[in-house]
Amino acid sequence: MSVDETAGAAQSEETAGLAQVYYQVAPGIQLNVRSGPGTSYSIVKVLPLNVRVPVNCQCPGTTVSGSYGTTNIWDNIGNGEFVSDAYVKTGSDGYIAPRCSL
Repeated sequence: MSVDETAGAAQSEETAGLAQVYYQVAPGIQLNVRSGPGTSYSIVKVLPLNVRVPVNCQCPGTTVSGSYGTTNIWDNIGNGEFVSDAYVKTGSDGYIAPRCSL
């Protein structure tokens, strides 16, 4: 993917002197946020359309097919909040953040 293609995918935000990167959720998707890395975990909330999310860490879980392919990678976006990486435009098919310790 070229720099031009990924430029719209992530956005930085300064937090206590550290840059937190936010990634775009697939257009037209109200994404389920789950309590763990898989579809068997409970839904804790639903994200609104056109939102960007931080990716604090990532871990393997249920394989999901979504807007950006098929993957078993789940993104931790908050305390006890996980979304499938198949719906987050990270610019990579692999891990882009450290592994979560569950």
